[in-house]
Amino acid sequence: MNDTGTNPPTTITDEHYRQILKFRTQLRYFLHWSEQEVRSVGLTPNQYQLLLAIRGHPDKNHPTVSDIANYLFLKHHSAVGLIDRAEKAGLVKRIKDPDDHRITRLSLSTQGENCLVQLASTHIQELRELAKAFPQFNNSHTE
Repeated sequence: MNDTGTNPPTTITDEHYRQILKFRTQLRYFLHWSEQEVRSVGLTPNQYQLLLAIRGHPDKNHPTVSDIANYLFLKHHSAVGLIDRAEKAGLVKRIKDPDDHRITRLSLSTQGENCLVQLASTHIQELRELAKAFPQFNNSHTE
């Protein structure tokens, strides 16, 4: 049994290879499309990922630089550089943790929030279209 709780196929068929190819092709299409969308509003793909990481952070507290580095698979100093550039562009704000002033947390500026809302809505639409190519994975309660 694998990590998803399902048994992998004992024989990998031509159809399995076609499904993997289709999935990877659609995934690459989506990432390429996303990068173009993001650039059309004046952001870099990394800035969009940063905004998503801040807004999507599941903790009630704002994310730390370390949280961002983990979400984006970056080294700490690379995350700091990305955050510095995003702050200079007016997309994010640094805030001191109220309980531990050694910790810096991140939040979206109004401009960052506006960019994210615009991009997220188009991304959700595109993901819904992409999901139609994989009806075997669609789940009606994920709306």
